[in-house]
Amino acid sequence: MSEIRLNMPFDKEELRRLRAGDNVLLSGEMFVFRDAGHKRLFASIEAGKPDIDYVGETVYFMGPCPAQKGQIMGSCGPTTSCRMDKYTPFMFDHGLAAQIGKGKRSPECVEAFKRNGGVYFAAIGGAGALYSKCVTAVKEICYPDLGTEAIRKITVKDFPVVVAIDSCGGSVYEE
Repeated sequence: MSEIRLNMPFDKEELRRLRAGDNVLLSGEMFVFRDAGHKRLFASIEAGKPDIDYVGETVYFMGPCPAQKGQIMGSCGPTTSCRMDKYTPFMFDHGLAAQIGKGKRSPECVEAFKRNGGVYFAAIGGAGALYSKCVTAVKEICYPDLGTEAIRKITVKDFPVVVAIDSCGGSVYEE
C-alpha cells in the first residue's frame, strides 16, 4: 500500500480525494491542544474574541511531554478524540479542515466532516516517541498557564497518520 504525502494547510480538494484507510504522511504546520485548550478557546469564541484563527487549519489532539535535552518536543502521542466531540461540529462548520487524534467519533462529528469536506486522521496511540521525531519546530500560541494543554503550533515532516473518517463519512471504525 502506498503512502500519500500531503502538505498543510490543505487544499479542500486534496481532502475530498482521501478515503478511509489511506496512509498519509503530513508535513507543514498544525495546532496542538486538547481538553483544557478547547474549553478556553470556546470561552473566547463565545465572548466574540476568538484567541486563534483556525480556518483552514488542522488540530492535533495532544499534550506533549517535556522535551529532553536535544529534543524539539517530548513524546507527543494522540489523546482520545471523543472528549472534543462537543466542539468539533462547530469548528468544522466555521472553517477547520482536519483533526488528528485516536478513537471513534460521534455521529454529529461524522456529519460535520461530510458537510464541510473535512477529514479525521488517526494517529497511533503509544507512538509518541516516534511522532516527536517528526516535529521540526514548536511555537506556543496561547494559554501558557495550561502547561502541556496550552495551544501550540508545531511544524512536522512526514508525520504518519491514517484517514480514519473521510469527507464522505467512510470510516475505518465501521464494518
